[in-house]
Amino acid sequence: MHLLSTTSSEKKEFPWWLAIAAAIAVAAAIFVATTEIYSQVFSTVAKGIGITVFVTLVGFSLASILGLGIALMGLSGSVWLRQISRFYVEIIRGVPILVLLFWIAFVGAPAFVAGWNAAMAPLHEAGLGSPLQVRDVSLLWRAIMALTIGYSAFISEVFRAGIQSVDAGQIEAAKALGLTRFQRFRLIILPQAIRTILPPLGNDFVAMVKDSSLVSVLGVADITQMGKVYASGSFRFFETYSIVAYIYLVLTVGLSLTLRALERRMRKGHRT
Repeated sequence: MHLLSTTSSEKKEFPWWLAIAAAIAVAAAIFVATTEIYSQVFSTVAKGIGITVFVTLVGFSLASILGLGIALMGLSGSVWLRQISRFYVEIIRGVPILVLLFWIAFVGAPAFVAGWNAAMAPLHEAGLGSPLQVRDVSLLWRAIMALTIGYSAFISEVFRAGIQSVDAGQIEAAKALGLTRFQRFRLIILPQAIRTILPPLGNDFVAMVKDSSLVSVLGVADITQMGKVYASGSFRFFETYSIVAYIYLVLTVGLSLTLRALERRMRKGHRT
């Protein structure tokens, strides 16, 4: 009885934390806009927002596609595909994102270029095209690929758990109706699994927004890198990194609230 009343009160509880956070955010925005030094810092750091958003959206989209493929391999009837999937997930999850970023940038990219040139050697000898140079693979795309590979291992586990949460009886009924494997996945499994997948997938998306700051170690001009360059030239470390933290907080809290609203809408739609 106490548990039920607590749950009911939580549903009706006013989000004071959000009101306080919003008030602080508005006050901070007014202060930044009316203070010359903070306004200057913000205008400089804000130039990196586009890169941060681009890295996050592209990296997360690619990681989701790769993660779904790895999850389907892990649920396949082939023991070899299942073992390859498990090997990939366990190895990639065991490597820190920052280490993976350095490895992809300075080991993986040169190895890819060498392999590409070896495969294209006959065409190059025939005068068709020229060998690829390591510098031709931009640091931006090396960073995106590192985030893609790193997050795909975690996202694959999210997809796997969501797919396995679907009642096996419904899948058997779909088989009895003659639906193909793709039709079963598209019409039966995915619509039900998405309700289980969305919350942890949203958490991974918000986490990638924050982890995208790691691309600054490669000199990619994201929010963190723009702040680093400005602070090292002006020695305004307090002002600069306060603005950097403020921008990331606005992005991540805004995304979290949007995802929660989407989850609530999906739950209401499921009940009706």
